[in-house]
Amino acid sequence: MEVHGRYWNGAWGRMARRDIWLVSDGQLWRVRGRLGGDGGQEVSYDFQDEASARSMADRMMKTSAGTWRDLTEAVRQEARRSPDGPQLRAV
Repeated sequence: MEVHGRYWNGAWGRMARRDIWLVSDGQLWRVRGRLGGDGGQEVSYDFQDEASARSMADRMMKTSAGTWRDLTEAVRQEARRSPDGPQLRAV
């Protein structure tokens, strides 16, 4: 799946950190949210179109504390440097 959006609430630590990914395989759009760092609790929502998926990602950011940062371009730059691209684990 290709990353179309990557967001972080700017907080460190298992209790405060929030991450959101917007990914697509060209047909299915998925929004993943994670509370805490690696191994934290995750949720995912599947959508048929980009607009609905982006709307969910926006709602998730608006209802969660923090100063949200768009890391999408940083992820894309990393993917260009890495022959394997960004690693997403299956949910």
